[in-house]
Amino acid sequence: MTSYPIDMDVVPKVRAFFDPATNTISYVVRDPDSNSCAVIDSVMDIDYAAGRITYEHADEIIAYITYNDLKLEWLIESHVHADHLSAAPYIQQKLGGKIGIGKAITVVQETFGKVFNEGTEFQRDGSQFDRLFEDGDTYQVGNLKAVVLGTPGHTPACMTHILGDAAFVGDTLFMPDGGSARADFPGGDAGVLYDSIQKVLALPDAMRLFMCHDYGPNGRDIAWETSVGAEKEHNIHVGGGKSKAEFIKFRTERDAQLDVPKLIIPSLQVNMRAGEVPKDEEGNPTLKVPLNLL
Repeated sequence: MTSYPIDMDVVPKVRAFFDPATNTISYVVRDPDSNSCAVIDSVMDIDYAAGRITYEHADEIIAYITYNDLKLEWLIESHVHADHLSAAPYIQQKLGGKIGIGKAITVVQETFGKVFNEGTEFQRDGSQFDRLFEDGDTYQVGNLKAVVLGTPGHTPACMTHILGDAAFVGDTLFMPDGGSARADFPGGDAGVLYDSIQKVLALPDAMRLFMCHDYGPNGRDIAWETSVGAEKEHNIHVGGGKSKAEFIKFRTERDAQLDVPKLIIPSLQVNMRAGEVPKDEEGNPTLKVPLNLL
């Protein structure tokens, strides 16, 4: 990890926004030395049964940024989410900023372009996004340097974003009592996920870790911040020196018991397009429902 240019002395201000409908936590991360900020893993609201999209969650983030007179520079997707829809283009239209995701989005687009029978007009080169990140890439949020770690396994395009002493791990890890995310989606791999988690756990023990999801195991209150040290010691899936073989066995058996996420069909269609809803031949926002393919 010494090859990654992290600075634990920089402490960005992090504001979390919890979405109870999807158990997603979105973040506004502020440069401590300017009014610049980034939004990580925003949520667009959907009433799937009614076929209706709204923006209450995103509007709350927009209101916070506007009230605090912040300058939005980046809209970061930690990966292509399968359980909620991104509001990145909606927020970008209101406040500006660039949308970024891992370069392996092209693998996800190729895989699910076939599942949803997308035509040739659907570009599978990641061009819907403003920036495609690779492991070790950096970018700026004002004076704050962000460093990107490739942490695939849950999906091929999963990335961890480090800003000062704060790391945003997407679905690579959950809180210590939540363990880790599934690895059985197309392109997922439990062994790769274990290796990615080890990259995160090789960061300094004091590094703050921010989760993308929390489900309040055993009835505890929703939480989203922990540390590398706490995960190393207490994570129920990888803590205490659990081996790769142990993790792969557990993760594979556990994933076989999990239901498909309720919003996977709309989420994948929208998120592989950087948050844009696909349209039919007449230009109307329209989602497809492939049968027996997921």
